[in-house]
Amino acid sequence: MGKTADLTTAQKTIIDTLHRMATSIKKLIISSFQESRLLDEKAFQTRQRRSSPVTSIRGFTFHRQTETETQEIGHAAEVFQSTLQELHKKLKQRYKRDITETGLLSWEHVELIAELSGCPPPVHPAICQYSHLSKYRSISGMCNNRYNHLWGAANIPLVRWLPPHYEDGVRQPKGWNRGRLYNGFQLPMPKEVSRNIMESAIKCKDDTYSHMLVEWGQYIDHDITLTPQSPGKPGDDCLNTCKNMYPCFPIQEHDILSSTQTCMPFNRSLPACFNSFGPDISQALQQQQMNAISSFIDGSVVYGSCPKVNHFLRDLCGLNGKLTVNDHFKDSKGRPYLPFKESLQSACLHSEENLACFCAGDSRVNEGLPLASLHMLWLRQHNQIAETLKHVNGHWNAETIYEETRKIIGALHQIITMRDYVPKVIGKECFDNYIGPYGGYDPTVDPSASNVFATAAFRFGHATISAIVRRLNESYQEHECFPSLLLHDTFFSPWRIIKEGGIDPILRGAIGTEAAAIRSNKLLANELTQRLVVLAIPQQMDLASLNLQRGRDHGLPGYNDWRDFCGMERIGTLEDFKQVVSDASVAEKILQLYKHPDNIDVWLGGLVETFLTGSRTGPVFACLIAKQMKALRDGDRFWWEADGVFSQPQKDELRKVSLSKIICDNTDITEVPPDAFIFGKYPSGYISCDNLPAMNLEAWREEKSEDLRRCGSPGQIKNGDYELLSTSGKLVALYSCYHGFKLTGDALIACEGNQWSNKLPDCEDV
Repeated sequence: MGKTADLTTAQKTIIDTLHRMATSIKKLIISSFQESRLLDEKAFQTRQRRSSPVTSIRGFTFHRQTETETQEIGHAAEVFQSTLQELHKKLKQRYKRDITETGLLSWEHVELIAELSGCPPPVHPAICQYSHLSKYRSISGMCNNRYNHLWGAANIPLVRWLPPHYEDGVRQPKGWNRGRLYNGFQLPMPKEVSRNIMESAIKCKDDTYSHMLVEWGQYIDHDITLTPQSPGKPGDDCLNTCKNMYPCFPIQEHDILSSTQTCMPFNRSLPACFNSFGPDISQALQQQQMNAISSFIDGSVVYGSCPKVNHFLRDLCGLNGKLTVNDHFKDSKGRPYLPFKESLQSACLHSEENLACFCAGDSRVNEGLPLASLHMLWLRQHNQIAETLKHVNGHWNAETIYEETRKIIGALHQIITMRDYVPKVIGKECFDNYIGPYGGYDPTVDPSASNVFATAAFRFGHATISAIVRRLNESYQEHECFPSLLLHDTFFSPWRIIKEGGIDPILRGAIGTEAAAIRSNKLLANELTQRLVVLAIPQQMDLASLNLQRGRDHGLPGYNDWRDFCGMERIGTLEDFKQVVSDASVAEKILQLYKHPDNIDVWLGGLVETFLTGSRTGPVFACLIAKQMKALRDGDRFWWEADGVFSQPQKDELRKVSLSKIICDNTDITEVPPDAFIFGKYPSGYISCDNLPAMNLEAWREEKSEDLRRCGSPGQIKNGDYELLSTSGKLVALYSCYHGFKLTGDALIACEGNQWSNKLPDCEDV
């Protein structure tokens, strides 16, 4: 009895001690936040006033405006991380314990830090109130999954398939502390790897696939991922420092001629607020990176991933469901161009005229001419479909025309990517083994983009970029008036489209030119490693170094860990490595630099692997790309093949469409290969556009329902619109407001008898 009483007393003492410690930690959290806020508040206000662009080094790299919501969430995450840093110091001083120790912080503590920092709550139930009724996906990707509303949405963390490798366990990148040893050795500097392994004066040609395969890879990547960089605080001058000090993580390089140490500027990626609870608090404490756009293959590259961008891109005044077009210029046949950005303070200004940057659903539209040309195609395709649907269904309102068109465009992006693109990249055998036939929507699959996919695996395409952008005439020969261009002459130059022949010569160049081949001894063209243009940085940059540094910034585990993840044997020796690399001398060079197989960066290791049969990637990248693509397909409630998304006749029509047909319908190009990704030397294998099957939009014809005949249209509201739905046997109208307005009144009204049940709601200024 006494022993039990003693034990109970001991338990009470422990509980009392833990309670006092928890109370003390809460006070430390508040004081840590206050100190962090004092350092940061002035910086954020200054940043907001100057609207400093947050850039992201993806593909070719780039100065662009990150949306306000993304900036605010990223700023909150930075405050969260800086508060943790202050708290870490205090815990070390007071309790001699590390912040990552199990049991020290509770979820209540983590939530408090997040709330103080301004991170949004993990769930948004009110936003998804009517998501189960709507036939259309949200613009941000939110509410796609009815149980996990943020899966796949914009502005959430890139998911981790393996835990990050940070030097302090929380946020310091690999290579942050130069004295740090990995398996007994320092990591080689990215510039050293680039110079010795990756630079190539020439690129081999891939006579199987056209350069359009490369261009589509970049285009569809911009539909799935965007990792913004941290702008830092006023006074953070990452352009002029060689010291590692957040957010600066400069790329060190040794100038052989002068024997001096220099560096290339590099800003770390913007952190993300944690968005879910789980058994492991350490994941919430570790720095995660953000995907600023929706992960789904949903056409966000056309429509945007936030209401503000979407609102700007829509022709709301026309009441026709179309997208807005350029007010100033059209091509020679009257076809539209993308609209210009609202501000003429643009990185794309031509020296002779005020030709600003184009504006599209994705901010990277101006990075290159082929990319901008693909954007142009889909703008025209949307407006063409919208016009036809308006004719087919005269009773549809503008919102229905727009959403049905957007739904079709999203489906075509999915079909071209999954049917025509992915099998060529990873090989049909790998596609069948890893992805397989569609088995329906699975709500347990998280479709969010993964960190390793965005930061390494899908960057395989950088090794397929040609040093020259071809522009070809009607006979697929060098254009007489508009010759081909070196790559660096095409960055941020949309004026070339307007002034130099439109998009037709550029698209012919992508179709009629072989893709650059990946060879382990000829990886990246010198145009990318020596002449990369990064706006706002007054020196030429190196894409290979940037990619390697970005992987280390994100704490990506090494190449061997991903072999293990994909069920492959780890590399233990040089002979092992030679077995998986197509060029034995390259394997030797890599291990001479890295010293140990476990130190090899995943992007480099994945690039040099011998291709799988019929693929353009080795086994590790094929595994990671396939896993991501399967998740994007199976975890998407609105995937085009999912039950109830399209009717069977509509699916049959969608299957007819090819990228070649899209090109035919929206340009003056009259002859194309049936598959735009397959290379053929003109005229061999080319066919007339008239011989390509076309989608018949009659499959979308919809007769007026009896309820709609009785009640009539529910009525238009100012600064908003409605979607007609059928629920519980009733016709209902679901109203919503445009960006910048808030709905007041009932969002849902029903057709009852021969009239609508409620007064129409209003949209008031926010």
